[in-house]
Amino acid sequence: KATRETTMKLQGRVFFVVWTSWSVMMAAAIEPITTSIAVGMAAALTGFLATYQNVLYYFHECCREEWISFNRSGLEADLEKKLFGQHVASKVILKAVTGFMNNKNPKKPLVLSLHGWTGTGKNFVTQLIAENVYKKGMASGYVHQFVSTAHFPHPSHVDQYKVQLQQWIRGNVTNCARSLFIFDEMDKMHPGLIDSIKPFLDYYENLDGVSYRQSIFIFLSNAGGENITRIVLDFWKDGKEREDIQLKDLETQVSLDVFNNKKSGFWHTSLIDKNLVDFFIPFLPLEYKHVRMCVLAEMRARGIEPDEEAASSVASEMNYFPKDEKVFSVKGCKTIGGKLDFYI
Repeated sequence: KATRETTMKLQGRVFFVVWTSWSVMMAAAIEPITTSIAVGMAAALTGFLATYQNVLYYFHECCREEWISFNRSGLEADLEKKLFGQHVASKVILKAVTGFMNNKNPKKPLVLSLHGWTGTGKNFVTQLIAENVYKKGMASGYVHQFVSTAHFPHPSHVDQYKVQLQQWIRGNVTNCARSLFIFDEMDKMHPGLIDSIKPFLDYYENLDGVSYRQSIFIFLSNAGGENITRIVLDFWKDGKEREDIQLKDLETQVSLDVFNNKKSGFWHTSLIDKNLVDFFIPFLPLEYKHVRMCVLAEMRARGIEPDEEAASSVASEMNYFPKDEKVFSVKGCKTIGGKLDFYI
């Protein structure tokens, strides 16, 4: 806001200079040569104003292509090199985001719901999406993250939260149609609260003069994690390859699970009932090899020479289940940072 006010003041001063110069020169425009000088100076000042605007956009984030531009190849590379053990999620997210961002006239906002146990990469994926859409990534003023336990803590204030949530979304989309909204801890959100934004996710061309069709909404939840793990474990017990698991094997079960779960923010929500969620994306439990890959990636991110022995040691320190088979990591890659500090 301060930046906009400063900009308006500076622009006002420039317009005042243009107007003053033009008035003085018109008063003295008795001779043709004087008129020519006046026109030339006015054109020069107009050019200066246009240049000033472009320079301002260069230094201050704004809702323009200079700051918001989808990098498909970048997202594809990030999903392939940085997200481990999530072949289903990677494929669906790349196609969904690419198709939406390349659509000049989408009929509704893109709505993704990511499900799975902690440490499997749900938050990390939202970061990758933001980094490949917004120049400033998660730090962009057009990326908005809501955490249920932090922003909506009191059950008695649900009606107030509904009004605030609608105002926040309406205000931010009015400011920039290409906004990203992330709702974390959906499994801890009060039932009924998320229904307040249903109109913004629907197939309306606009609501009160505001179109929400170019925005992206992403929901993150641990709900559905048990069923996802059960299905993946059954694949493992049957001797099937993990990579054979497809979205169709999990999506319907996950959507039903969160819709009928009273502890889910999606409990009996119209967002599911009216088919406004485009994809329910499962995040599979991670195995030892995936945790080890996470450790090596963390080393590279810190500028440390990858150490295979240290990576194996850190991965081995994690807890795995079921108790006898010890196939899947209990916390995924959640706590590898602290354990890596110990080993290096």
